[in-house]
Amino acid sequence: MNRLIKIGVILIFSLISLSSFAQKKINWMTWEQMIEEQKTEKRKVIIDLYTDWCGWCKRMDMTTFANPVIVDYINKHYYAVKFNAERKEDVKYDGRVYKYVRSGRSGYNEFAAALTQNNLSYPTYVFLTENIQLLQVIPGYQNAKNFEYIINFFGEDYYKTTPWAKFEKEFKSKL
Repeated sequence: MNRLIKIGVILIFSLISLSSFAQKKINWMTWEQMIEEQKTEKRKVIIDLYTDWCGWCKRMDMTTFANPVIVDYINKHYYAVKFNAERKEDVKYDGRVYKYVRSGRSGYNEFAAALTQNNLSYPTYVFLTENIQLLQVIPGYQNAKNFEYIINFFGEDYYKTTPWAKFEKEFKSKL
């Protein structure tokens, strides 16, 4: 019986240890949650514009957005917003209401169109300042290494003083 208790204790501690190695995740939030968080702590914002049918969006979630270096950096420096570009609920921001627009068999939310200046493609990443001003829109799938460069360029304010080409040459990747 004593041996069974020891084995049980070892199993419990093993499971606890394994759970601590569970994959880290980005702290995704809604647009509305981000607006509330900005009231207490200002941060830059990264918006992942996606659709449910977008294969490259799903791949981005499974690869780049699952990379621990990317996860840690985004969680530390940004509010991360997951925004379905085909969202049917209204978005209220800056005195305006953005609505769902029917187009063909589906549609899009006017807010997604406004963020991308009517260049909707998926996935697209929208970077905003701490004051929710547009920094950059980057369309298309990005592997972890490329995305690490991008999030650091905006997250550390290199975009203010350093040309992209110079930053790209000098940046030391953690991947």
